[in-house]
Amino acid sequence: MSYTIIEVCNGCGACKRLCPANAISGTQKSLHVIDGSLCIECGACGRVCPKQAVKDSLGRICTAVKKSEWEKPVFDHKKCNSCVICIDACPTGCLAMSGAMGKDKHGKPYMKDDKACIGCGFCAAECPVDAITMAKPAAKAA
Repeated sequence: MSYTIIEVCNGCGACKRLCPANAISGTQKSLHVIDGSLCIECGACGRVCPKQAVKDSLGRICTAVKKSEWEKPVFDHKKCNSCVICIDACPTGCLAMSGAMGKDKHGKPYMKDDKACIGCGFCAAECPVDAITMAKPAAKAA
């Protein structure tokens, strides 16, 4: 079951702009709609909605989170077997493989485009060797 948008939606379009599956439609200042056949349940719409107008697949209201606090993948390259499943699982294409490093002829995954990451965690969920964990970015020093 996909995410849904409820009547408190103010039509700001933040969800529509962020959805990597183009599953959200609607015009400005009108209730937006999620096409369940396209929704990949990444949760980005719920994290970005300022009106808490998105319900997850279990019917729970999603809470908005500042984008700077969205969890990002952290790679344990000692565990990684360079299978690239994480890269294939990423709906935004924010991950890439490095070139060969030292004795490793296959390279390792890394965050190619930090701003494109929506913190869905699909990369970590799909990793067969648990080499990826999701964590909030460290706070920047003032």
